[in-house]
Amino acid sequence: MSQELPLDDVLARAERVASVAAEHAGRVDRDAAFPDEAVAALRREGLLGLVSAREVGGLGHGNRAAALVVERLARECASTAMVTCMHYAGAGVVEAAGAEEVRRAIARGEHLSTLAFSEQGSRSHFWAPVSAARADGDAVVLDARKSWVTSCRKAAAYVWSSRPIAAEGASTLWLVPAAAPGVRPGAPFEGLGLRGNDSSPVAAEGVRVPASARLGEDGKGFDLMMGVVLPRFSLMNAACSLGLMEAAVRGAAAHVGGTRLEHANTSLADLPTIRAYVARARIETDQARALWLDTIAAVEAGREDAMLRVLETKAAAGEAALEVTDLAMRVCGGAAYRKEVGVERRFRDARAASVMAPTSDQLFDFIGKAVCGLPLFG
Repeated sequence: MSQELPLDDVLARAERVASVAAEHAGRVDRDAAFPDEAVAALRREGLLGLVSAREVGGLGHGNRAAALVVERLARECASTAMVTCMHYAGAGVVEAAGAEEVRRAIARGEHLSTLAFSEQGSRSHFWAPVSAARADGDAVVLDARKSWVTSCRKAAAYVWSSRPIAAEGASTLWLVPAAAPGVRPGAPFEGLGLRGNDSSPVAAEGVRVPASARLGEDGKGFDLMMGVVLPRFSLMNAACSLGLMEAAVRGAAAHVGGTRLEHANTSLADLPTIRAYVARARIETDQARALWLDTIAAVEAGREDAMLRVLETKAAAGEAALEVTDLAMRVCGGAAYRKEVGVERRFRDARAASVMAPTSDQLFDFIGKAVCGLPLFG
């Protein structure tokens, strides 16, 4: 078993990947191109195996390291950050319930993972799949209409949800090869933001996988979703929002500090109204970061309020990112619409978090239920 890599060394590796992501971020956004170079850098640095156990050759880190890596990448390229987020979420399920062979492939950086939970029939209610699974001899046949799958054409396999075959429960999880016959990706992604994350609908028609492709017990997918995926995904999704906010605040501050009003011999930063907007953006970012860090600590310690914090941090960071990037656009004025300023890309990328399942509105409902002592799924 390898020695644990210190967190500072993990972050140093993430810094090197971030420099690669920054170099290609403009082209990834402009061309809706998958961030192949940044993913290759993640592989070189061993970070695709970040959350894989050391016993299978991974780095053996958990939610804190994953979230910090994603946040650093998001400052440079949100598409790279989201691809990494989904990889760590899928890899977490495989690590908890998958075959050793796949776990080792992920640890070696040979297997890019992702989630295939959201469906056209249940929308953002990812915990309630309507897709079908039926036994057929030694195989299982899957039929589904998945609404969004990140890294759709680049992932080696999808962590896939369906209704149970025979057991009670809301869902069962499977590891479905992206190249399996009958798996049909939809049109390439051509969206407002996160343009390079290769997110597309996926249809499955009579897709056959071995029964051994099941992740966990039949009917127990909900437990893996809530116990493994939701905490990690919420922390990493919030990390994406935080990275975008950080980049927007720094970009806006640099712009107003370097833009002169020659007739008055002052900079935009000399205007009290401009400074007030920048201050609001800084406060919103720091507040969201404080909640995020407390959520990481709550999950690590198994605190009683951990699940409430998990629900809160994604909603808080996603909503704050909308406000902060809007403030950055306002501060930079007409210059904000120029690509080279870098603010409008963050503005567009930040729109995704609030509508990514579980959406901010769904999270507000969950949080309200929790505060009022009501069952979340009652």
